[in-house]
Amino acid sequence: MIIFGCGGIGFAMVAGHRREEMALLELITALRYMNSELEYQMTPLPKLCSHAAQRCNGYVRQILEQLSKELEDQILPDASACMNAAVSKYKNPPERTRTYLLRLGSSLGCFDLSGQIKGMEAVEREVLLELSILRENKESRCRNYQTLALCAGLALVVLFI
Repeated sequence: MIIFGCGGIGFAMVAGHRREEMALLELITALRYMNSELEYQMTPLPKLCSHAAQRCNGYVRQILEQLSKELEDQILPDASACMNAAVSKYKNPPERTRTYLLRLGSSLGCFDLSGQIKGMEAVEREVLLELSILRENKESRCRNYQTLALCAGLALVVLFI
């Protein structure tokens, strides 16, 4: 049971790593869509977030849908506060994705059109850099997580014997 428990922790770490990577890819898709919509059609923010959410899955979709609702309700004073509220409603988000969504929220609605586009492009560049770091040696890192977890389980079994 100890070996399986420790092994499960290693596999959970690998699953979290993959979940983070998928969320960042979804965020890049959303950012590119939002950028083109703002640049060429000047879509209002609530509709923009709703349309971008339809092109995503998982965590990013949920956050963008919630952001769209927050912006439509206009309870909070600006898009940054709406993004904070949308992100805080979900438990266990991928941490890096959460950070970049909050950065995106700080540039939406605060500047003129060119400032918003520049803000989204800056977030996209940061996400692409983070994604390349995650993908660097991904397979060997994931294998190491699993191996170390199993070895830790074996070491605990030996200690208890």
